[in-house]
Order: sequence, then structure tokens, then C-alpha cells
Amino acid sequence: MEAVSDAAGTASATPARKIGWAGMAPFILIHLLALGAFWTGVTAEAAICCVALYFIRMFGVTGAYHRYFSHRTYRTSRVFQFFLAFLAQTSAQRGALWWASHHRHHHRYSDQPEDTHSVAQDGFWYSHVLWIFEDRNQKTELKYIPDLARFPELRFLDKYYLLPPIMLGTAIFFWLGASGLFFGFFVSTVLLWHGTFTINSLSHVFGKRRFATTDNSRNNWLLAIITMGEGWHNNHHHYCVSTRQGFYWYEYDFTYYILKVLSWMGLVWKLQPVPAKVLEEGRARGGQSAPLPALNLRSTLEAASEMASLQRPVPVRISSDRA
Repeated sequence: MEAVSDAAGTASATPARKIGWAGMAPFILIHLLALGAFWTGVTAEAAICCVALYFIRMFGVTGAYHRYFSHRTYRTSRVFQFFLAFLAQTSAQRGALWWASHHRHHHRYSDQPEDTHSVAQDGFWYSHVLWIFEDRNQKTELKYIPDLARFPELRFLDKYYLLPPIMLGTAIFFWLGASGLFFGFFVSTVLLWHGTFTINSLSHVFGKRRFATTDNSRNNWLLAIITMGEGWHNNHHHYCVSTRQGFYWYEYDFTYYILKVLSWMGLVWKLQPVPAKVLEEGRARGGQSAPLPALNLRSTLEAASEMASLQRPVPVRISSDRA
């Protein structure tokens, strides 16, 4: 950790970024294995499997990792909670507890120097993917998820987080063969990863801002399609405890539609609505974009700290020689 000075002149600690490059080996390997589809060819069954696994597992990311484990925007049974965690982890994005703890940290410090993944602070590649491999982000911070850490089955899945994707990949291989494995599983996994990662990177750069938030979050209609509703990111950062992220009827949110159907089936309940006050606030803007906030950028704070150290008076030692 190194101390930097904020605008008021007080010191705040911001950790130096340290990427564990060796830990990227499995991530890179999956990308290379996806190229195996050129060797196996692509069957119709493998192509259908690729599309199906992308959207099914994207729901696991958006409906489970994000809207349930991170924000608890609805309730469910303990059994279905385990199913949601297992489904989410077939995406190979670590354990549900790990995912939720880091996401809650992100909301606490969104686009501030302490943020886990901020494009404003650390640039595109860090916010998109490199943050996953930073040394200090490897641990599941249980202090952020005491409501989830009390379930031993979730702690088991968090510890053995590779179990669900390995089981899924193995099943796909025995069902659809090499083409199903390389194209249906590996290609869809790579697409799923980068589809998910766009919310951390692109949705804080491109799009419209309906609400004035303390970060650079934006609403992006294209990302909402890719991520089944997560692209309405400015909505979400303005009011994050709503199950629905597309606040208005014309903001399609396929994750919410699925959760609504599951609620009719009795598998989930207590879906949190968007308050009328929030909806009225959004309508009152009449399409006018909210201004961007003035962020305390890491680079600016570090430069100020360095300048302050240079301007600090250096004590001069005066020696007196006696005869």
C-alpha cells in the first residue's frame, strides 16, 4: 500500500496494482482451446449448444451472481439457492461468494481509487479482465458477505469453484463429442466471459446517463442485449436493490422476465420493484443526460502526493567544528 493525498490534503491508502501473470495461464488456455473448433469442425448440434450455453449461463451470471448473491433483490429457498450458485459457477467466473464479495466492494467504491475494477481509474484492459488476476483480488472477502458465508454448501462451492464448469464440459463432451466440447463449451465460455466483462469496462464509457450517480455508469442498449438486461447500468447504480434493471417497459430486461416466470412457478419470490419516486425522477429528466461526476483519479492523487513530497522542506544538518 502506498499513501496518496486527496484534494483536502488528507492521506488515503490506495493499493498498488500487482497482476499475478502466472494465474492467467488457465484463462489463456481456454481461449486457445476455443480455436480447436477449427480442427473439429462445427456441427449443427454444437452450434445450438454454444448459443444455448451462452444465454443459460449468462442468466446464471446476471440472475444469480449479480441480482441474487450480490444484491439480494429477491428471495428463494436454500435448495434453489444452491442450484443458482452451481448454475452461475458453470460460467467459470469463480465462486458465488467470491463474485458477490468483490461486486459489493465495487458498489461501495465505484469509480473511486479503491474500486476493484474501474476503467476511469485503471484503463480498459484492467477493468475488463486484468483485475481478476490481481494478487489482492484472489481472496473471498467474507466481511462483505456475512449473509451468504453462513451456508456451508456455498462455502464448499466457493472453495471448489472449478467443479461446476468441469462437470458441464465433461457432460457436453460425452453428449456431443469433440465439436460440442470445443465449440459448444469452450467458444461459448469465451464469449460469455467477454460479454460479462463489458459491463465493468464499456458500460462505464459508452451510453447515456439518465441519473446523476457518483460514478460514470451509463445505460447502453446494445450491452443490454448481450447481457440479458445488465446494460441498463446507470439505472442499476442509481438504485441497485431493484430486481429489474430495465426500469421502463421499453428497456428490455430478459433476466427479469425469466425471474418473473420463476416467481410464478414459486421458485423465487419477493422480487423488489423500482420505487415510483425513482421512476418519476427518471421521467422528469425528459431524456436529458445527467452530468458526469468529478472523480478523484488515482493518477491525479498520486501526482499530488509526489508533488507534496517534493515541496516538503528537507532538514539541513549544520555541523560545528571545534578546534
